[in-house]
Amino acid sequence: MKSGRFLKKGYTTGTCAAAAAKAAARMLLADDMVFVESITLPSGENVSFDIDNIKIEEDYVSCAVKKYSGDDPDVTDGLMICATVRREDNGVKIDGGEGIGRVTKSGLDQPVGSAAINSVPRQMIRTAVGEVCSQYDYDGGIKVVISVPNGEEIAKKTFNVRLGIEGGISILGTSGIVEPMSEKAILDTVFLEMKTRRETGDSTVVIVPGNYGEEFAREEYGITNAVQCSNFIGDAIDYASDLGFSQVLIISHMGKLAKLGSGIMNTHSKYADGRMETLALCAALAGVEDFGKILDCVTTDEAYEIIRDTKTIDILMDRIDMYLKRRTDLNIGAVMFSKKYGVIGKTTDADKILGDIKWYIS
Repeated sequence: MKSGRFLKKGYTTGTCAAAAAKAAARMLLADDMVFVESITLPSGENVSFDIDNIKIEEDYVSCAVKKYSGDDPDVTDGLMICATVRREDNGVKIDGGEGIGRVTKSGLDQPVGSAAINSVPRQMIRTAVGEVCSQYDYDGGIKVVISVPNGEEIAKKTFNVRLGIEGGISILGTSGIVEPMSEKAILDTVFLEMKTRRETGDSTVVIVPGNYGEEFAREEYGITNAVQCSNFIGDAIDYASDLGFSQVLIISHMGKLAKLGSGIMNTHSKYADGRMETLALCAALAGVEDFGKILDCVTTDEAYEIIRDTKTIDILMDRIDMYLKRRTDLNIGAVMFSKKYGVIGKTTDADKILGDIKWYIS
């Protein structure tokens, strides 16, 4: 539940692709129209879908299932996930067509050059189409091509280009179900991007919460391969350790990074804010007489006007350094910036890590 109401679950692009492929295969082999098709999810649940955009030709059949994301804020909601099937020599062969991305970097679920249709959706498609072949005693093969009109445009709103998937969206899913308001998709994307960086040989990973950090890293230091982690700074640090990176550098605006001074590793305000409280504490420790005024500030830039000529930021960076090193044994550092003043603080090891990065870039 959220805000007193039950949230609706949705279905993954993989589930929709499997349902469309099964319906198209049935129409191909039975020579009959199919308006509703059911499939079994990896969990064992049986679900049914309306079939749209049916087209039956002499040598192929195509149809679509409309993606429904429930209450999850998903840019693929409402897209038509299309499947075109035709007879093949043997087996069930799967490929991507219009609007489906192609893998261009190693470390992802599929090899370089393949359509960005992940392993579980591929297995769901094979299983669904195989059931139809068995039902109609068809011992030949089926070629399935999944496509998504407007998929290339929608992909610009996703992390696909950053991950090395070009030309369209991905067909995803593990359970077949989209959990409402799920944070798992974001975390999975962060992990995949870091995994891709590691498999290309990077030993240092630069983490930024969002676009501000990425832009600053690029313009200030020439860093073009930073990984956006959204609010999940702690999880990103853990992933860096799990993936075998040797160094981590966090570059962040003061509004996010200040929270780490109180050990807050998920910086979303619904979990904790603490920006002003942390700055007020550090200001008090620095001997700032009017530190209480910080609590009335709306933004950290406003608060910085009160503390910028004091030792407050030095104390804050020491606290951030302490909490980061409690989180991991990796060599880790952080750079904090303000859009108005540029770099305003660094932890102990930040300059050394920046030096290593500069050598690597050059």
